[in-house]
Amino acid sequence: MADPFDAGAGGILRQPKAVWATAGASVVAFMGIGLVDPILPSIAQGLDATASQVSLLFTSYFLITAVAMLLTGFVSSRVGGRRTLLLGLAFVVVFAGLAGTSGSVGELVGFRAGWGLGNALFVSTALAVIVGAAAGGSAAAILLYESALGLGMACGPLLGAVLGNVSWRYPFFGTATLMAIGFLCIAAFLKEQPKPGRKTSVLDPIRALGHGGLASAAASAFFYNYTFFTVLAFTPFVLNMTPYRSGAVFFAWGLLLAVFSVVVAPRLQKRFGSLRVLGGSLVLLAADVLVLGYGDHTTAVVCTILSGAFIGVNNTVYTELALGVSDAPRPVASAGYNFVRWFAAAAAPYFAPKIEEWTDIHVPFVVAAVTAVLGALVVLVRRNALTHEAEELETAHATEDGVTVFAN
Repeated sequence: MADPFDAGAGGILRQPKAVWATAGASVVAFMGIGLVDPILPSIAQGLDATASQVSLLFTSYFLITAVAMLLTGFVSSRVGGRRTLLLGLAFVVVFAGLAGTSGSVGELVGFRAGWGLGNALFVSTALAVIVGAAAGGSAAAILLYESALGLGMACGPLLGAVLGNVSWRYPFFGTATLMAIGFLCIAAFLKEQPKPGRKTSVLDPIRALGHGGLASAAASAFFYNYTFFTVLAFTPFVLNMTPYRSGAVFFAWGLLLAVFSVVVAPRLQKRFGSLRVLGGSLVLLAADVLVLGYGDHTTAVVCTILSGAFIGVNNTVYTELALGVSDAPRPVASAGYNFVRWFAAAAAPYFAPKIEEWTDIHVPFVVAAVTAVLGALVVLVRRNALTHEAEELETAHATEDGVTVFAN
């Protein structure tokens, strides 16, 4: 098996400037997801809002992101990947900047929704662009994309903590500035890629979900994402730490996410098989969030950080399954898959604090543990629909070029 980190031709570290520019902007895009984590209590205090109101920052962001997934292929197949990326970045620059000027939580939630539209256009297209432009095939491209995701998830809370310690508004201005730099890099280094022969309709991602394997991967990811974003959006209120300390916790969480998604997950898949790794990781994540919910403060911190390892493994396996399980074009399959799973990312930040209000602080984590187990059950029950793809993934990891599963 070739080492994807080999500096030789085709390695993850030897890529065209266009790939690095897109990956760099992807880091900033993913930073925007966790950016508000350490400053959620500060935002609530600064805008005189409740935890459930502030959690709508995630809900509006991901709700719009989910719906916009149906538009990404429609747009990119007509104007091209480069212009779609630039359009998405422009939306993020504008709405992230406006978010920093918000005078009420309602305004901030609205600006985050616009930010979500830009992020959807960018993130879904970035993966396809990286896969298309990368040297060494899709395996290296997927790992590079997951590296960007992990690095962004790690650095987002850190940037939020550093800037948010001065004012909760500064992280939004910082993100707008970084995305503007990303816009300039992509404009300078990324050439327009060939448009697909067939234009994508808004309904194509929905039709793609008619494939049993893709629908199964999306359904399992839906339950998993509820758990994922309960940890990301609700835990900061439970930890109730200063921005610096909360940022440090989620920085460590993000580092584990990056290492396990890029380094550990492929090795586990090769040894145990994709579906066993995914099912086992989901069950371990369920146990982790259950302990998080009932442990003392130190235990909650440790379990929050540890969850990054399981989330990293899950992210890699789900991404590979979604891109290869059906015969739909990668952008279409990705859009359909993300359309389903981001609804859970929108639901968790809203329902977790509501569930706490209705019951107590432990129950949201019980629900998150149950949804992780449900995700594992979908993998178990629908393993026949996913087995063919899992076998191809294992073959891909074992082949010299490592790109078998991702061939058109």
